[in-house]
Amino acid sequence: MSLRSTRMTAAALLATAFVWLAAAPVVAADEPDLIFRRSTVFKLLSPDDKLATYGVDDPAVEGVACHFTVPEKGGYKGWLGLAEEVSDISLACRQIGPIRFKAKAAQGEDMFRQRRSLFFKKMQIVRGCDAKRNVLVYMVYSDRLIEGSPKNSTSSVPVMPWGSNDTIQKCSDFISG
Repeated sequence: MSLRSTRMTAAALLATAFVWLAAAPVVAADEPDLIFRRSTVFKLLSPDDKLATYGVDDPAVEGVACHFTVPEKGGYKGWLGLAEEVSDISLACRQIGPIRFKAKAAQGEDMFRQRRSLFFKKMQIVRGCDAKRNVLVYMVYSDRLIEGSPKNSTSSVPVMPWGSNDTIQKCSDFISG
């Protein structure tokens, strides 16, 4: 294979990846709500590096909310949206009301997705069901087009009654796979 054809193949693969990423579903849930930010690294002439905590409701399960904290790069690259964010993300999900499943879902389905770099990296929160314990399990991780990161965080939400008249649903009736 010649150098020119190798470059053309690489360019075609890059263009295909860009189109695929642009056409991918935007987010499984609505945009998260910013709860607060804290500076972690001071930068004199550009924005500081920060930790940001966000909240998001599960779009398929009423009564469950998740909060996650992500690092946000400062500097000029971060300000312009060109910095690749690191994969250190923490997650906590809790029951905040009566749990009602809105629709059937697959085991390990995306609950929330957000880009973490201009093109190739995204953070995902996926949802599953521990049928034996009737517990919703949420996992957050980040991945790239080629390689992912083993850094992750998991949170569990037992499906419990909310008040004396609440009936308990089984997560296995709505999440399978």
